[in-house]
Amino acid sequence: MHECINRSIQGREAFRVGVVRILHWGTGEMGAGMVRLVQEIPGLRSVGAVVRPGPKEGRDLGELAGLGRELGIRAVADPAAAVAGQKADIALHATGSFTGQIYQQLKALVELGLDVITVAEEMAFPWHHEPELAAELDGLARERGVSVLGTGINPGFVLDTLIVALTGACWEVRRIRAARINDLSPFGPAVMKTQGVGTTPDEFRRGLADGTIVGHVGFPESMQLIATAIGWKLESIREEREPIISRTRRQTRHVLIEPGMVAGCRHTARGFVGGEVVIELEHPQQVLPELEGVETGDYIWIDGVPPLNFANKPEIPGGTGTIAVAVNAIPLVREARPGLLTMIDLPLPRALAREKRR
Repeated sequence: MHECINRSIQGREAFRVGVVRILHWGTGEMGAGMVRLVQEIPGLRSVGAVVRPGPKEGRDLGELAGLGRELGIRAVADPAAAVAGQKADIALHATGSFTGQIYQQLKALVELGLDVITVAEEMAFPWHHEPELAAELDGLARERGVSVLGTGINPGFVLDTLIVALTGACWEVRRIRAARINDLSPFGPAVMKTQGVGTTPDEFRRGLADGTIVGHVGFPESMQLIATAIGWKLESIREEREPIISRTRRQTRHVLIEPGMVAGCRHTARGFVGGEVVIELEHPQQVLPELEGVETGDYIWIDGVPPLNFANKPEIPGGTGTIAVAVNAIPLVREARPGLLTMIDLPLPRALAREKRR
């Protein structure tokens, strides 16, 4: 036992002594947060930044991330140019939610020989919506000897990885129900748009019909992750989305909601085996829920032997949690097998020591 502990400690020390060089792609709310956290962890070093063509090009990464100081890294629109003449090991990617929209970006990073961690929700289990792209990316990553992981707070942790971990204490699992009641305020315009925040009820319904409003992105991915982990084969997944209408005036950095407008989306999903619901996930998320007396929290109920109930109040903050899960996965991904990975392919995530103060 002592030998195992010593090996674990030595592994952490090796990570601290060595340097993992990071390319950042995306400097929105999540991308900027990852830049800030990376500066506080020994053994991690930012070496490059990629942004979309436009006003962010040429600006210093420290400025874009809100560090209040420069890092000496100029943001560019070309990932190859971002790492030209220097070594990078892994990319932290935060530009979108959907596999089809970001596939070419991920492919470019893999072709540069980089491991990749993306917070794109569909990438938590890309085989569900984009099986062909997932197979192509997996093959390319294996060929280049790199690893690609999709993760975040949800999907990636609360409504899938944490559930899987809790089932480890069960002799049998019959049914799983979980709910995440959270505050959308920390997220940027892209998330607000997909949730329909700031629309009228009629605009929300039209957005659902034309696909511009999708609610929570990642329920099928979380369900497939859980089912794969415990050996269930889901026959179908059914989702429902309803607008959360505000009775109060709410304002964040990115959106203003007047009474009668949409403050968020109440999204539920059910996974079926043998015609019965075996996984039920609920995610009513909105901006500033406390203004209407709504308490946030994360809840998991497992009908099994023994039954397990988990409650965390308030919620794990979505922005902080997403940033942490992605950055804390860096050493796990660096040591993982090549190919396209999910969170159940890795050891348990754990916090990295924050010792650097600049």
